[in-house]
Amino acid sequence: MSRASGIRHPAATAHSRVTQSTAPLSIAGYAALFDREDRAGDIILPGAFARSLAEAADPFPLLWEHRPEKRIGTVGWLGEDNRGLRIIARLDSSRSRAAHALYDRTVTGLSFGYRARAFQPLPGGRLLEDIELIEVSLVTYPLQNGARVHLVH
Repeated sequence: MSRASGIRHPAATAHSRVTQSTAPLSIAGYAALFDREDRAGDIILPGAFARSLAEAADPFPLLWEHRPEKRIGTVGWLGEDNRGLRIIARLDSSRSRAAHALYDRTVTGLSFGYRARAFQPLPGGRLLEDIELIEVSLVTYPLQNGARVHLVH
């Protein structure tokens, strides 16, 4: 509750839960969606991540806004389904800026860093056929609007 206004804000209540909790924080969502044009004009085909997932020896890092120096957790599971690339990740700290942003719902976007191994050019973009996945990021503005966290636990 704000002392100045006397109004209780739901976000403030969620924020205090984060600061009091020491339990690990997990998230689930889609880092990529298939067959949908992103804001860069690219379209990801189903199966584009299959080779990268099969070759992965180590867990992928979870970064803050694609910044390598801002590792906030680890992607414990990821896989393709009929909708896209679904992830389950764990944040390193439930008291971090990222945790607060998730509980306050001020940051809910997901994205991924990659190299395109195979693609077809499109007018204004590319049809991505084979993607080398490098990292997954929690972002404010995802390139694909529907690439979002859908569960915070």
